[in-house]
Amino acid sequence: MNEVYLTAIEKYMPNLPVSNDEMENILGLINGNMSKAKGLILRNNRIKTRYYAMDKDGNPTHTNAQLASLAIHKLIKDRVSLSEIDLLTAGTSSPDTMQPSHALMVHGELGTDNNMEVMSPHGTCNAGMLSLKYAYMALKAGEYDQAISAASETLSSWMHAKNFDGEIDKRKEIEDNPYIAFEKDFLRWMLSDGAAAALLQTHPAKSGRSLRIEWIDVKSYANELETCMYAGCIKNEDGTVTGWRELSAEEQKINSVFTLKQDAKVLGKHIINYGIKHLETVCEKRKLDLDEVDWLLPHLSSMFFKKEAFNKLKETIKEIPIEKWFINLPEVGNVGAASAFLMIEELFNSDKLESGQKILVMVPESARFSSTYMLMTVV
Repeated sequence: MNEVYLTAIEKYMPNLPVSNDEMENILGLINGNMSKAKGLILRNNRIKTRYYAMDKDGNPTHTNAQLASLAIHKLIKDRVSLSEIDLLTAGTSSPDTMQPSHALMVHGELGTDNNMEVMSPHGTCNAGMLSLKYAYMALKAGEYDQAISAASETLSSWMHAKNFDGEIDKRKEIEDNPYIAFEKDFLRWMLSDGAAAALLQTHPAKSGRSLRIEWIDVKSYANELETCMYAGCIKNEDGTVTGWRELSAEEQKINSVFTLKQDAKVLGKHIINYGIKHLETVCEKRKLDLDEVDWLLPHLSSMFFKKEAFNKLKETIKEIPIEKWFINLPEVGNVGAASAFLMIEELFNSDKLESGQKILVMVPESARFSSTYMLMTVV
């Protein structure tokens, strides 16, 4: 089996960063009213800036496939030619089309005459990591010598006011229970757009650093837990969901079926616990000693979860000192499937890494609760 190395990674963020004060002007007012929950939600998630693939009037400036393509072209510049790439994997939770698949749309956008294998994982936050794992396994098994793996989102257009029939306007409830804000309105003030692409090869880079991928461990708990984040369906009182094809056009409209929603109570009860539960199995299965981890890159949907995750980790397994945590959520926002890629990109292209250091990436997904852990070594 081959060793697999991440030898380069680049990002493409659309337009200029958007401040908290500018958000609602771009995303629009729901029913003509300003959000009363916005300030409280931003206070909890502590996001300062984010990026939108929209102009100041709310008009789209990039498709999802275009963002991924731009990140890929930035990645390969002066490194490799697209004609040398035989595998492209691309993950997202906000594809431009239901069909064709996202990776096919990205391949079509690249402007290459090279036919290649493409793969699109379906999912939310884990879609990027599943994309990366497919490429990792293909190189590990000797199918290819190099591959490109991308992750991207255009979530802002999904969060535009035109897609919402009503607004959470429950200030007292939000103050008493912050989780109540992690429903429809919460997502509007958290999600961001952007893309990143990584070059994977079966050898280290000829110059500069590389990250050797030791393993990628994925686990689903959907057999134990109900749906939490969802779109294209409605959630019933008993925890089951009814898909859009079972609903009339009128029912779809009344229930805002195609907007992205989150069950706040289920999220708060399980997201941290099951992320740590998975890590416990990883430590046992992979013989992972957390004392040997030099950098923890946790994908957090909100900084609200940082303290809780730190304390839960300390109580159940072992403390990872907070100075080892690398998080860029306040600067780039929650970019869903691309969030882990963007943390890796920023750390990789910084001057913080030293040879031999271990990097642990953590990506929990609340859709129906799954998570990914990945360990890399700086070489």
